[in-house]
Amino acid sequence: MKKVLITALTLTGLSLPAMSFAAYLDANGDGVMTIEEVQAMFPEVTPEAFSAMDTDSDGVLNADETLAGQDAGLIPKTAS
Repeated sequence: MKKVLITALTLTGLSLPAMSFAAYLDANGDGVMTIEEVQAMFPEVTPEAFSAMDTDSDGVLNADETLAGQDAGLIPKTAS
């Protein structure tokens, strides 16, 4: 039981940075970021960069896509 709890807490902790940054950008709280929401905080993010981050081509970024975009240098890690 302890092993399962520790694993769950570790996995949750690893996903918090992506979730908290995504929540920071998600102005309307719907769980995804539109290009307008991203550009409100990071006007330097181009439509091309947004599309490159949107790996599932659904027109919005989820937390994983946002974190991957940061890792790839397509979106700043902090607000300018």
